[in-house]
Amino acid sequence: MPNPSRRSFLLSAFEQIGEVGILVFKMFDNLFRRPREHKSLIHQIAEVGAASLPVVSLTAAFGGLVFGLQTYMALHRYIGPGSEGYGGSIISTGLAKELIPILVGLMVSGRVGSSMAAEIGTMKITEQVDALFSLGANPVRYLVVPRTLACLFMLPCLTLYGDFIGIGCGYFYNVVIEGVNRTVYIQNTLMYFEVWDVFTGLIKAAIFGVVIAIIGCWQGLKTEGGAEGVGRATTRTVVIASILILILNFFLTRALPPTLRT
Repeated sequence: MPNPSRRSFLLSAFEQIGEVGILVFKMFDNLFRRPREHKSLIHQIAEVGAASLPVVSLTAAFGGLVFGLQTYMALHRYIGPGSEGYGGSIISTGLAKELIPILVGLMVSGRVGSSMAAEIGTMKITEQVDALFSLGANPVRYLVVPRTLACLFMLPCLTLYGDFIGIGCGYFYNVVIEGVNRTVYIQNTLMYFEVWDVFTGLIKAAIFGVVIAIIGCWQGLKTEGGAEGVGRATTRTVVIASILILILNFFLTRALPPTLRT
């Protein structure tokens, strides 16, 4: 006989997967339908993009500094003095393909995803979502579509912005602070660092953005129980979105080709 608690957990998991799938289907169904919520989309783009610049700047800067430090120490220790100039391509590739997209996704899930869940959850418990139904408006088109599009557009932009800052800080630590040969560092970076490395990170960021928006809206729309329910929804949004970002990053890294060079 199967364990009742395990059976209940599996049923709950499949039920939640089904809820997310239905929400995704409704979002795509309303994506190109009129009327379009242009004002809401512009507001969400500003909220996701411009308002996230400070936290992304700090995260990318210190991520680049730490990654540059560890790369310098590893080359200096295990290969020998003078090899540090060959770390530019390692730093640039690692930041653009892995570290910056993940850090930006985690920061945005904590700042924006939780905000979406709290905002929509408050609307749900105060019956504003039901009022939209009563007025003939589609809550998915009004609430979910603008947020999903904003995250889809802005996460790659934030990631590209973070790439410049992170790679620049990695260069600053190695060349300016540690005195690595600038010519060797730049030459090796340009020799091995590809545009596809940047695009890989941008593809990941776009998928992470959709995940953050869908999870935040899903948790907001199923909020129950007043202010305590809103708190639970925001917490679940950050936890679920962060875990999914880390899981998806592995599978995307395996699926995307490492290089386009033949």
